[in-house]
Amino acid sequence: MDIFERIKKDAGGPIGQYQKLSHGYFSFPKLEGTIGPRMKFRGKEVLNWSLNNYLGLASHPEVMAADAEAAKEYGMAYPMGARMMSGQTVWHEKLERELAKFVKKPDAFLLNYGYQGMVSIIDTLVSSKDVIVYDSESHACIIDGLLLHKAKGGKRFVYPHNNMENCRKQLERATKLAKANGGGVMVITEGVFGMKGDLGKLDELVAMKKDFEFRLLVDDAHGFGTMGERGAGTPEHFHVEDGVDVHFSTFAKSMAGIGAFVASDPDIVNYLRYNMRSQTYAKSLPMPMVKGALKRLELIQQHPEYKEKLWTIAKALQKGFRDNGFNIGVTQSPVTPVYMKGGVEEATNLVVDLREKYNLFCSVVTYPVIPKDEIILRIIPTAAHTLDDVRYTIDCFMKCRGKMENGEYNKPIPNMAE
Repeated sequence: MDIFERIKKDAGGPIGQYQKLSHGYFSFPKLEGTIGPRMKFRGKEVLNWSLNNYLGLASHPEVMAADAEAAKEYGMAYPMGARMMSGQTVWHEKLERELAKFVKKPDAFLLNYGYQGMVSIIDTLVSSKDVIVYDSESHACIIDGLLLHKAKGGKRFVYPHNNMENCRKQLERATKLAKANGGGVMVITEGVFGMKGDLGKLDELVAMKKDFEFRLLVDDAHGFGTMGERGAGTPEHFHVEDGVDVHFSTFAKSMAGIGAFVASDPDIVNYLRYNMRSQTYAKSLPMPMVKGALKRLELIQQHPEYKEKLWTIAKALQKGFRDNGFNIGVTQSPVTPVYMKGGVEEATNLVVDLREKYNLFCSVVTYPVIPKDEIILRIIPTAAHTLDDVRYTIDCFMKCRGKMENGEYNKPIPNMAE
């Protein structure tokens, strides 16, 4: 069969099959205006709970000024070339030093993107002789890194989400296989799981090092800036910074920017500097993003009240949902999933009602991402939201739940595509 003919028949897979009904509304929606709790969607203002702008830095005056000043001075091209060849600057080095210091690691390496970065970290650090043990609900970037590991002939074992008893069993299997291969073991998990909002059990994993020899890689994308006394992340929250061997995070969440970093011992970081293909063969991160990231990191450290405000909103939101009988699962972070029962039709009509009648914008997750007849409405609180926003949102959800229970959303999927 012709490749293009197959693609046309496939319609983009389980998510893409709805593109004719959803494009521009459920998928690829355009939120316009200054980034914050209130933005415009299809020409009208909505209360927005769909951005990972945890600390409200995206539209912070000092952040926007730093971005603009760096763009005016350097443009978006400087520095040209990959860092190894011609793209190195003192500002890139300074940002790495500051990030390493903040997460209490000796060294850090700046990366262009989070997703690409994690894929490449796994590919670079773990050889075909090494064995990976990982959490079943790891992010797609980790899964794609595992696929590269598999392509090299490497082995991996998965344990059910946060099941430490089973993780121990997988470590026993991995240890035996790695020893036979002459390799080692890498355990990979997340600090904060972005869908459920619960935390990886970093303290228990680190404690297992007493019984097993392995290295621990943590993706702390949602934990950086939100967890720990200083906001340095989930390893700080659990007081296990020394036990986490490789600390990774992205700038796309609390830092409200583009880029990422990986922090570890100098020998490991230098190995990554000289061997990560995604960085060796890619242009250096542009100066506005680097200097902008420095300003964001400075604000995170100088203003702990931003994290405190985030948690005030998050706790009020989660308490409001729980007190009114909503199921928000086991979240231990600002991530707030609201679980409901219903199929794709109910989920679709529920979201249309929230957006069109109540001017409330949040993300929805349905089958095939989660099991059939389940719905997750994913709410992301930020330091820029208010308690009035929380009260209004709880009230809207209560009204919509009543409609759901009365079967008002059990009707054909409307065509909301542009």
